[in-house]
Amino acid sequence: MKKATLWVTILTISSLLIANVPINISIQKLIKIEKKYGPKAKQRVLLWDRMLEQAKGKNTLEKLKIVNDFFNKVQYKRDSVHWKIKDYWASPFEFLGTGAGDCEDYAIAKYFALRQLGIEDSKLKITYVKLSRSGTKYEEAHMVLNYYHKPNQPPVVLDNINKRLMLATKRTDLKPVYSFNAVGLWKAQNKGKEEVNMGSNNLKNWKLMMERI
Repeated sequence: MKKATLWVTILTISSLLIANVPINISIQKLIKIEKKYGPKAKQRVLLWDRMLEQAKGKNTLEKLKIVNDFFNKVQYKRDSVHWKIKDYWASPFEFLGTGAGDCEDYAIAKYFALRQLGIEDSKLKITYVKLSRSGTKYEEAHMVLNYYHKPNQPPVVLDNINKRLMLATKRTDLKPVYSFNAVGLWKAQNKGKEEVNMGSNNLKNWKLMMERI
């Protein structure tokens, strides 16, 4: 084999090996995920790892878009079909591992990814909303992630249904009910303005999800 060809082969193999070595998760954790969910799950986690590396160093709006776009590619599936129970809040690695989830799973995964990218907890709130769909008079329970650039200002909505980043004031189809993050719980009012602090996040589903992380 010629030297030039040998070096190309070595570089190609090295690139493949590096591509399969995650930066934001341990090899041991990756192996556990692959063992539990299969090789496709491993590839999804490696893509997640690559997405985080791509987003590092970007400005906040770019981070929001990269994270929002990445998770919105995951398949939507209702809890009753996916987990065989009425309501299940998946951890980010359960979401990626199984390759499917519903609205709260998208919002939770985006929240943890943005926290990992250095966005302050105080600027991120997962928000339970009532969603009005066109052509129907009924409201549907839904969850989104809100990013607050400044306190008491309308947040940017990260959503898996309307996939564009939009200010909450532009989302007339959403009626906020309450919001939360890792440290607190709020009663939502006026598209994120004048929220009422309800203390610590004691939501049962959140606690159960955190126990599995």
